[in-house]
Parts: sequence; structure tokens; C-alpha cells
Amino acid sequence: MNDDPHIVVAGAGTIGCFVGGLLAAGGMRVTLLLRDRVAAEIRAHGLTLTDFSGLAQKVSADALTLSTDPACLADADIVLVTIKSGNTPVMARAIAANISAQAHVISLQNGVENVDALRSIMPNNDVRAGMVPFNVVPMGQGCYHRASSGDIVIGTGDTALSDLLTVPQLAMTENPQITRIQWGKFLINLNNALNALSGLTLRDQLNDRAWRKLMADQWDEALKVLKAAQIKPISTNQVPVGMIPAVLRLPTPMFTRVAAQMLTIDAQARASMAHDLLLGRMTEIDALQGVVVRMGTRQGVKTPMNARVLEMVRLAETAREGLPNLPVKAIRSNG
Repeated sequence: MNDDPHIVVAGAGTIGCFVGGLLAAGGMRVTLLLRDRVAAEIRAHGLTLTDFSGLAQKVSADALTLSTDPACLADADIVLVTIKSGNTPVMARAIAANISAQAHVISLQNGVENVDALRSIMPNNDVRAGMVPFNVVPMGQGCYHRASSGDIVIGTGDTALSDLLTVPQLAMTENPQITRIQWGKFLINLNNALNALSGLTLRDQLNDRAWRKLMADQWDEALKVLKAAQIKPISTNQVPVGMIPAVLRLPTPMFTRVAAQMLTIDAQARASMAHDLLLGRMTEIDALQGVVVRMGTRQGVKTPMNARVLEMVRLAETAREGLPNLPVKAIRSNG
């Protein structure tokens, strides 16, 4: 691969536009494969990328290529997949039909099943898992705001890719234990559904002990399932995975001291699932709580809290009325 790789962000939504925009600002050749609506917004306004630390990066529409046609993948050297989990099979087939055998494919998606889906359709390509630790908030008119911290981690392979993909304000590292790291992020992402159901910002929700206790109950169930499946997740922060439920249950003043890194979040940040419900879109609940429930069934481990949250989010998806703004007791009642 040459020193000027062509990077295509496949399914460029909130994360894809933010990551692709920073790569383009760093001098990389970037194509965003995206929906008509998002393409029109960027053509009209360009990209404005901001974050909690004071980043304010403007990227003109001319600095990257916008496409709604998967044919743009034909000369891609690296494909970053940022599509929602439920759309992975469709996107995987589009990628497979257009890329060369030498192209590298990296999944920067929530959940732990996407990379296997991609590999099953592209068995001859270098397909790697990735983990995006930060939250990005769509602000409208081409503005995307990174509201929490962390560096992207991708799996290792025969070709080193992280240095090529590291630019100012966007760092990537490679780790051979990416699967365990993904499971660690998976556990964190179980809170996405609670945040969406609560109607609160992430900061307000994490400062509410009752909501944290719900999160801890989900973690306890998920940890039992993973232990039964002999999966050992690696924490994405400085608190060991096994200690996080106890930390979540601490009184709020003590929690904020112990888990300061977990609270490096902008005041306006909400989980991506909250934005999906606000816009009347289907969520990634099946790739999160759905995985816990299905694995629990296979492993003979009961997961009532995850099942309850799964049910509540599916009801919210069907209602298409935005954020439910539920009190904790509405979830506890059958949990």
C-alpha cells in the first residue's frame, strides 16, 4: 500500500463523518459513502468538527469526496465501516462487490458480531475489528461534536495500519487483544439503552444512583453470561471490569471521585441510541442487550434485566414518539 492510501468511510453517519472529517483535515484522501440527506448537508455547510477539549476544525466539502454509490469503493485501500449493526450484511455485500483483494476493512461499529459478518462475506480480505471509545453528537448543519474521550483501537494484521490512520486530534493504536477490548466496550454500551429510556443526558444519568444501579444489574447479568462463555473482557478505562458494578452502586459523591474518567463527558452528550429514538429510527438494541439475552439462553444464565430493557426499547421503537423519559421504577417494575 502506498503512503497516500484512499480511505472510504462506508456508511458515514455521526461517527463516520467525524472520523472521516478529521482524516481529511489531516491530509488523507477520504471518500464518505453516505446517504443523500447527509451528503446534501455537507455540500451545503461543509463539516465542522468540535469536541470537549476545544477542538474547532472546519473541513470544506471540497476537501473530501462525497458519494452515495458503492462503486466509490473500487479503488479503496482502507475501508472504515461505520454503518449501524443492523445494516452490516447489506453494506458488507456492497463492499465485497466493489473492493480489491488487497483492500483492508476495519469495523468501527458498536457490538461484537459485526466483524464476523464482514469476514463471512469477505473471507479473502484483511478484515479487522475496531473499538471507538468516544461519543459523537450530531449538532446539525454538518457539525459533529465529540463529547467524550479516548483513542480508537483496531486489531493487528500483516500490515500496520494505525500509523497511517493517525492524524492530529485522532489517534489509533493496534492491539492483538481487540476482541477482549470490544467486549469491554460492549459492556459500557449496555448503558446506551438506559440513557435512551431515561431521556436524560449521559452526565445527568450517570450522576443518578438509581440509574447507575440499573446499569450495574445489567453488568452483573452480562458478566455471568461472559464467564459461562469463557470470554474475558478487558476494561476500556482504569476500573477493572469486575469492579465496575460495585463502583456504579457507590453513593454519587464517592462514585464521581472513583470514576472520574467515566465522567469525562460534555453536558449535552447523549448515547447514540437516544438520538436514534429522537429521530424515529431503529436502534442497535439487538446487537447489545439482544446479544446478552441470546447468549444467556445458550449458556443457561438468566438475564431478566437485559430482557426487560430490550423489551422497553423495542416498544419505544414501535411507538416512534421520541425519548420515553421513563422513571427508573418503570423498568424496575418487571425487572
